[in-house]
Amino acid sequence: MSNVYMNRELSWLKFNERVLEEAENPEVPLCERMTFVSIYQSNLDEFFRVRVGSLQDQMLISTEIRENKTKMTSAEQIRAIIKEVKKLNQRKDKAYEKLMKKIEEYGITLINHASAKSEEKKFLEKYFMKEIMPLSSPTIVGKRQPFPFLKNGEIYAVVVLETRNKKERIGIIPCSNNMLTRMVELPGGKGRYMLIEDLILHYIGKVFKGYKVKGKSLLKVVRNADIDADAAYDEDLDYREFMEDLMKQRKKLSPVRIDLSREMDETVVDALCRYLDVTPDRVFRSEAPLDVSFVFQLQDLLRRNTELFYEKRVPQKSPEFKDGQSILQQITQEDKLLSYPYDSIRPFLKMLTEAAEDDSVISIKMTLYRLAKQSKVIEALCEAAENGKEVVVLVELRARFDEENNIRWSRMLEEAGCQIIYGLEHYKVHSKLCLITRRGENGIQYITQIGTGNYNEKTARLYTDLSLMTANEQIGMDATRVFQALAKGEVVEDMEHLLVAPKCLQSKVIEKIEEQIQKQKNGETAYIGLKMNSLTDKRIIDKLIDASKAGVKIDMIVRGICCLIPGVEGETENIHVISVVGRFLEHSRIYIFGNGEEAQYYIGSADFMTRNTVKRVEVAAPVYSERLKKRLQDLFDLMLSDNKKARKEDAKGTYSVVECKGQPINSQELLYQEAYAKAAVNSSNQLEAAVQQTENKVIE
Repeated sequence: MSNVYMNRELSWLKFNERVLEEAENPEVPLCERMTFVSIYQSNLDEFFRVRVGSLQDQMLISTEIRENKTKMTSAEQIRAIIKEVKKLNQRKDKAYEKLMKKIEEYGITLINHASAKSEEKKFLEKYFMKEIMPLSSPTIVGKRQPFPFLKNGEIYAVVVLETRNKKERIGIIPCSNNMLTRMVELPGGKGRYMLIEDLILHYIGKVFKGYKVKGKSLLKVVRNADIDADAAYDEDLDYREFMEDLMKQRKKLSPVRIDLSREMDETVVDALCRYLDVTPDRVFRSEAPLDVSFVFQLQDLLRRNTELFYEKRVPQKSPEFKDGQSILQQITQEDKLLSYPYDSIRPFLKMLTEAAEDDSVISIKMTLYRLAKQSKVIEALCEAAENGKEVVVLVELRARFDEENNIRWSRMLEEAGCQIIYGLEHYKVHSKLCLITRRGENGIQYITQIGTGNYNEKTARLYTDLSLMTANEQIGMDATRVFQALAKGEVVEDMEHLLVAPKCLQSKVIEKIEEQIQKQKNGETAYIGLKMNSLTDKRIIDKLIDASKAGVKIDMIVRGICCLIPGVEGETENIHVISVVGRFLEHSRIYIFGNGEEAQYYIGSADFMTRNTVKRVEVAAPVYSERLKKRLQDLFDLMLSDNKKARKEDAKGTYSVVECKGQPINSQELLYQEAYAKAAVNSSNQLEAAVQQTENKVIE
């Protein structure tokens, strides 16, 4: 049955290939294509830091560790990754070169020294001598000057120097400096620029006078970021201070990749590999700049050319809520659902602010994973605590690459009087759960919010996510039990309504898949629809294969990693998998079991990855409102019909763009058009209602 499984890491690379396809797609506006080149590169860096770093660590433990689906060893996976990345990087370089040529048509040119005019060369030399050289910090590696520490992701100019007695030495200069601009503008106002690292590399010989330059290149190191906080933690230490120290340690972890801008002599490359403790197969040569994040500066220069960008889209006022009425009161009347980025996050923020000020609110409890730099959520929680509410906040300090932000937020919340919990031992808390408890007319009342994405105002404009708000008492009581367990450093063993990892999400999902299998065997219509970022959980995968064999129709929208290969005869022929990669990052999770009136709908924070289903605290909530069930089904069906940004996976694990037959359907664009239309109708209706109310008062 191994032909139905795909290796997790290679599947992720196929996802990043789909990102690269958007950079190559002539239908995508030019400047947006540049963004996709940058996303491809930053994605790849993080992949090496986290996933290749993890595989590298596994090899230190044992060379015989095999992943549980394709049975590849860590070494085999790394070899396969390197082979695939080298092919993809060649495509990235070609895409970048093609895009830069098109950008030149709009009056912006990135030059190298060879293409500079004589007067420009004079300016560049003078600029180097006056602005750069005084700030440079050169190193010549030798017995008395060890090889310097190279920071993750930063660019360095490396030069091979020959001494007077014909000995070779390595010289290094950092190219990153907060005092220097990345793009050096040439005089004349003709839109000609040179990257600072290219300028440094060209004139590097002036820094190392007395030596002959034998070879040179730009270099970037990507360092391992895989560090196990739980394994390193000493209970006698303050956890927050321990995490701060751990972040310092991570910056010094061993390299997992070296990027070079030029070919260098094999002996030099071998020497660099020895100094950095990297094998030569981890050295990658790049024609494109080693860091293409400067494309955002390019975009600013071209902002007036609106045709080079996506049409401006702004999250719209949701028709779920009426102006001038209490948000909390509206939720008690009926369940509400926000769909980002099409709907604005403002009703949720307003709900928090209202709860902070409402005398009937007793407590607010939340789990926080990633937040915006200027967070309105934090402001509301601090205000609530200062107003005397009980505010309990679980701040996950192990949210990778957001640890420092979360440490800062935890301090601010604590100073405002909030009770802070720093996650659970061995389990990251990744759930998006908020519980407001208030005194109602008939006793205690719960307002529960369950989301698929972070409480982050910035990503709510960029990621597709769902946010359910309900006054359902049973869901509120389940949420109460979740927070009680977290406060005690425990996980819940079972739930009545919510699906809660690590103990009662995977098992419940498998039960629901089994229910559909039994329906199919009984001659009833069975169906499973799943939307998520990634699918790697082998227990769930195997149960989905069982369902397919039984004849259950399964539709899956999996943006990223998918370790299940669909369409394999006799195994997964009833499974259909697509991936949607477009303007917005698909991030919402929807689970559908059954169809028609008996269909069960859930939204939640968990992908079907082992790390989510059994190694984290995740929460998925049932959607009981018939109105909202229909909305979820309509959203799911629209994405399934996408023929512009969807790629279909075939029985060989290959993704290809869905053939556009008939009307073109870009699901994200259509959802935004719908949001604008609904907002306009809602605004008109509210205006009419206000006018009618005024007229009635006049008549009275």
